Amino acid sequence: RMGSATSLSSAFINNRLQELVKLFRERTEKVKEKLTDPDVTSDEESPVALPAAAPAPPLGREPEEDKSAGDEHYCEMLCCTFKSQPWLNHLKNYQFPSSIDPLTNLMYVLWLFFVVMAWNWNCWLIPVRWAFPYQTPANIHCWLLMDYLCDLIYLLDILVFQTRLQFVQGGDIITDKKAMKENYLRSQRFKMDVVCLLPLDFFYFKVGVNPLLRFPRCLKYMAFFEFNNRLEAILSKAYIYRVIRTTAYLLYSLHVNSCLYYWASAYEGLGSTTWVYDGEGNSYIRCYYWAVKTLITIGGLPDPKTLFEIVFQLLNYFTGVFAFSVMIGQMRDVVGAATAGQTYYRSCMDSTIKYMNFYKIPRTVQNRVKMWYEYTWHSQGMLDESELLVQLPDKMRLDIAIDVNYNIVSKVALFQGCDRQMIFDMLKRLRSVVYLPNDYVCKKGEIGREMYIIQAGQVHVLGGPDGKTVLVTLKAGSVFGEISLLAAGGGNRRTANVVAHGFANLFILDKKDLNEILVHYPESQKLLRKKAKKMLKNNNKPKEEQGAPGDPLIIPPKADTPKLFQAALAATGKLGGKAPLAQLRWRLKELKAMQA
Repeated sequence: RMGSATSLSSAFINNRLQELVKLFRERTEKVKEKLTDPDVTSDEESPVALPAAAPAPPLGREPEEDKSAGDEHYCEMLCCTFKSQPWLNHLKNYQFPSSIDPLTNLMYVLWLFFVVMAWNWNCWLIPVRWAFPYQTPANIHCWLLMDYLCDLIYLLDILVFQTRLQFVQGGDIITDKKAMKENYLRSQRFKMDVVCLLPLDFFYFKVGVNPLLRFPRCLKYMAFFEFNNRLEAILSKAYIYRVIRTTAYLLYSLHVNSCLYYWASAYEGLGSTTWVYDGEGNSYIRCYYWAVKTLITIGGLPDPKTLFEIVFQLLNYFTGVFAFSVMIGQMRDVVGAATAGQTYYRSCMDSTIKYMNFYKIPRTVQNRVKMWYEYTWHSQGMLDESELLVQLPDKMRLDIAIDVNYNIVSKVALFQGCDRQMIFDMLKRLRSVVYLPNDYVCKKGEIGREMYIIQAGQVHVLGGPDGKTVLVTLKAGSVFGEISLLAAGGGNRRTANVVAHGFANLFILDKKDLNEILVHYPESQKLLRKKAKKMLKNNNKPKEEQGAPGDPLIIPPKADTPKLFQAALAATGKLGGKAPLAQLRWRLKELKAMQA
């Protein structure tokens, strides 16, 4: 019995060892594949635990089940168990970053939004509280609460955020805490932030709560302009925000003018003359209406009576003309920048139509040209993608090309196994072309010098006796014409017609561009030559084995010469001379040479 137990245990151990060896062998193969081909994504998983008795947890450590159960909270009052929310744990474990990238950190943009809201509170409501009788002893505590909340936001911006902003020095991004703090303390923004928080509120105890003492809070304008830049970099349609911001500038100028008008009316006496505010209705709405008519110079206003009223009205008119012209010019620039691409598209189309009308191009061709312009513009947002990419550095162009085209090009059988850098260089040479419905991408018999990659749409490969039978339909991601890039003798002939089915966006790689790239990659060039020869051989093999039934021969094949006749010819040849048989033999040799 002891011997049988020992044999069983040894067999069990052997099985376990074999399974472990198998797992390690698979792991080694996956690592080898990853090293040989870095593009292959690692689907490696941890080895599956073999069935065995679970070991007891070490002392002082709870098992995983107890740990997961520890996330649950038992309520004695309700006699039930609640699970703690995961976001609460994330909030508890959150650590504020030691350095902040002001260009890409969305949290910093969100914080700038709160700073700008506090700045707008001061800019809009300080003039209102100074001019209009909206601040009363009954609601003074609400105004002060909001004021000091804005001051707290200003203070946090100085102490927490501005001292952690990264900056560039000598081409290096500085993230050191001490260096970032010193950079902020030396900046002009720190001086303005300190002026913004001047504690003039202590004068409240002497002159009362006067909103004008909070005027320095409006000097934090640098945060407003920084927020504009960061927000425009995030938004896909930044021109909408620019239009809203320009409109807000106009509304704010009218807002300040209405406050000044009410102050002037109170200084002269409400209702004392026909020019001042008479004190009826909503004071702010009435004064704002007067400000709109004055700044926009609509007219229809009562004439000023006193010298003070005349001077005030003249200053209003001059300011209104200047402010309104600036706003119109800025709005024109914003709208012009937003529609610059559309304007360029219309000018290109108008020039093309003028050219076609001058040379009397047929109407059908003109309609197809117009259709191409409209589809290309609506699908891409531009007429030529290369114009946009030319402005970017070479590295950024490569990154964009990899994100857009690498997944498609890497699946081409011809390029598998080639140098990755060669494929990257090839991606930058791809150019986008749009084909209209029923346009021929290539025709049968043409010399192929391009490879095509379908980005969007479908194409039909036509064949058959009439050349109109759809042999296959190629969809987005398909590749055709790749053998033409490496075919010798000026390019091989196209064997079928390829027609666009609907609108089709194709990427094209020219043979000339590929040859310029392969000069720097001789190993990839050898590999591509071998693959091209093999693919051409496979394509031509059926034709060699089975000749085309309808191809006529220039010299039809003749039956072999009978053996007896050949023997006679041989004997005659040995004898020499110019006998008739020798002449006939010479004639047959000529015929065989011509047939060959």
